[in-house]
Order: sequence, then C-alpha cells, then structure tokens
Amino acid sequence: MLNDNSQDLATHFLKLSRLGSTRSAMDVDDDDDREEPPTELNTINSSGGFLLVSPDKLSVKYPTVHMHGHDVGVVQGNRPAPVKRLVYYFEIHVKSAGVKGQIAIGFTCEGFKMRRQPGWEQNSYGYHGDDGLLYRGQPKGEAFGPTYTSGDTVGGGINYATQEFFFTKNGAVVGTTRKDVKGRLYPTVAVHSQNEEYGYCQLRADPFCFDLKAYEAQERMKQQVAIEKISLPPNLSYGVVRSYLLHYGYEDTLNSFDLAGKSNVPPISLDQGSGSNEEGRMYALSQRKVLRQLIRKGKIDAALGKLGEWYPDIVQDDKSATCFLLYCQKFIELVRVGELEEAVSYGRTKLAKFFELPGFEELVQDCVALLAYEQPHKSVVGYLLEDSQREVVADTVNAMILLRNPKVTDTQVCLRSDLEKLLRQLTASCLMKRQLEGDQGEAFHLHRVLNSGDE
Repeated sequence: MLNDNSQDLATHFLKLSRLGSTRSAMDVDDDDDREEPPTELNTINSSGGFLLVSPDKLSVKYPTVHMHGHDVGVVQGNRPAPVKRLVYYFEIHVKSAGVKGQIAIGFTCEGFKMRRQPGWEQNSYGYHGDDGLLYRGQPKGEAFGPTYTSGDTVGGGINYATQEFFFTKNGAVVGTTRKDVKGRLYPTVAVHSQNEEYGYCQLRADPFCFDLKAYEAQERMKQQVAIEKISLPPNLSYGVVRSYLLHYGYEDTLNSFDLAGKSNVPPISLDQGSGSNEEGRMYALSQRKVLRQLIRKGKIDAALGKLGEWYPDIVQDDKSATCFLLYCQKFIELVRVGELEEAVSYGRTKLAKFFELPGFEELVQDCVALLAYEQPHKSVVGYLLEDSQREVVADTVNAMILLRNPKVTDTQVCLRSDLEKLLRQLTASCLMKRQLEGDQGEAFHLHRVLNSGDE
C-alpha cells in the first residue's frame, strides 16, 4: 500500500500538473515595463517663483537674481526613477549657463527641500556645473569631474547592479559614486543664477547623447566576466548532466553520453547521502526508461499495464494521485486524437469519482472542459495538450518508483535531480541578492539566463 511519503510525492506532482493553467501569467516578462518612468518635470512640487518651466514641462529657466542658498530653482521628475531594471538614466542640455553657471543635475528623495541644490541635503546627490564637484548629502563638495556650461549635455544615472550613481558629460562617463541611500529617488535639475536655462530635459531615451545601450551591454559583460572567473572542480558539469539523465531514466541518452564523455579526469562525486548516489540513481533504470517513453508517446494504457506488472502497489489504489494523473492523461490523449465519445465514456468511468475529492476537482474540470472547444489546444485549458503535461505524469511515475528504493531515506531525492537543485539555488541566491538591495535592479528570470546563449 502507499505510505505517507508516496502520497506527499504524488500530491507534489498533482500541483505541478496545473501550473500550465497559470503559465501565461507567470511567463510575462514585463516586470520592469510595469514601472512608468518619469516623462516630464513636476511643476506642482517645485521651487515655484525661482524658476520658469516651459509649457512642454521639459525646459527650465532661472528668471531672477539669487540672494542666498535657499532660493535655488529646483524641479524633480514627475515620477521616481524606476528601480526594476539594470540602469535608469536621464539627460539635460544646457542652453545657457547664465551669470554664474550654478546649474546642477542629480537625484533627490521624495521629501527634498525644493529650494536647495541637489546634494546639499541628506538623501540627495548632485553633480554641479560651476565647480565640477559632487555633493553627497552635505554642502561640502568633493572633486569629481569637469565643469559644464552652455552647449553641454550632462546626464545622471543609477546603476542598480553595482548600486552606484554615475554622471556623464557630452556622451562620456565622468565618474561614479556609491549609492548609499534607500527609498525612491527622483531625477532632479536645478538652476541658481540669472538666465540659467536648460533647453531640454530628457527623462527617458529619445535617444540620449550618451550611448545607454552600449553602457548596459558593458555592465552585463562585466557581470559575466566576474562569473567566468569563478573556478569550479574539473568535470563537474559531466557529473551534473549524468545525474540528471540517471534521475529521469534517460538510459539510452545516458549510454551515449557516457560513450562520448569518456575522460581521464574522474567525475566529481555528487553524493549527498539519503540514497542520492550512483547506485541509488541506477535503481530500476530500465523500467523507468520504458515507462517514460510510453507516457511521452501517449500510450497510457501500456504504461498502466507495465506499472501493474512491475510495481502493483503504485496503482493498487485507483483513487491515488498517481492513478488520477494517469487517468487524466489517458482522457487527454483521447481528446487529442479526436475520440470524444470514448473520452466521455472513459471520464465517466475513471474520472467521475474524483469530482468530489479535495485537490482533484480543478484538474478534472479542466480535463472535461477540453470537450467544450472545437480547437481545444487554443483554449484556456490547452496547456493539457502540451508535451509538458506528459512530462509531469512521467516525472510522477519516475519519482514513485525511485521511492521504492529501500536505500532512499529522503523523499526530496526522488523529486529533483542535482541539476534542478543547482538551478533552484541559483534562483534563490539571485532573488536574495536583489532583496538585500531593496528589490532594485533587473528582475531575475531563469529562462532568460538559460536562453542568453541563443541571443
């Protein structure tokens, strides 16, 4: 009879079987696109009488004579800088440096005093044109870059990967500084002497004078180079791939892989105890191979027959999650080949009893819903007709057989291969790193990383 571990394993795969129903929402890769970038200057929250903003809300002029350090003309973007991306960047073109050239560009927090230069107050940074100094939360600046004046284009950016601010002049990076401020930041410009004027403020690419795409590509290359420098034990990849093939019963591929991958370097041991060793992975390899092939070809009756012959305890309880998934797949295969009347009859015989059982009813409903569509593969339940659904069922049977190995003491060994454990660890590490950085930077998408070599 099935024990609690068997039930837990089968329930795990039962949940996986319906992931396809929500895949369209999960696969959306617009995490950074959902953040609206600044599009214009915020004329509501600005230093009012100390500046004039053009009707297009992209140009600024200081119309008066300044008397002290609290009559700066400051204006922020209408939205904070987006954070769910590699880099945010904006630019200004200096139309006139005015009398003293006390113009500035930078980033400020939401509650910034709008009559002070960016960088003079806490939680603000500013690169100033009259002295080329960088100001970081205090009125005393530090050597940073060249001055800028009429005709120059300067920009400010946030590199979320390195957690740095960077500033540019006429398309070239001037310098960087550590970003040690939390919370939302707004792109900010300031004018502070008569007739100072920004002719145009680009808050998003139009394109920029600065080659932002090249900069992003360079930053990604730096990350890749850093990764490539990490040393790994020799032949580790061979052992990881081999363990994957063993775990899922790809016996023929494994034999070819072993033949092609013969090496004088001994494979790295991936043994972790709990039955996760070479002998444990070899358990029932030939039977698991046959069953996977049958299920992947849609021959469910043949698979059930082999299970009844080799592992009768797995199919002894016809209300188990394993049997349920096999019955559902049989129903799906009948729909796939257009044998709808037989599918209805089979559903009444094998699936009806699961309608009232908690945890089963949703997949039953999805299966039955296939009958309602002339083109079910294009419907909301079309995920059931994809090859990935067969793989879930094959993985279920594979795990249930591995659990029969008397040397297995940890059910997790039956669920995933070492390769999948590594990918999960990679994902967890990247998500944790991003969390530690305040959820700033590009969202991590595993499939994007795995497909990067195809670009």
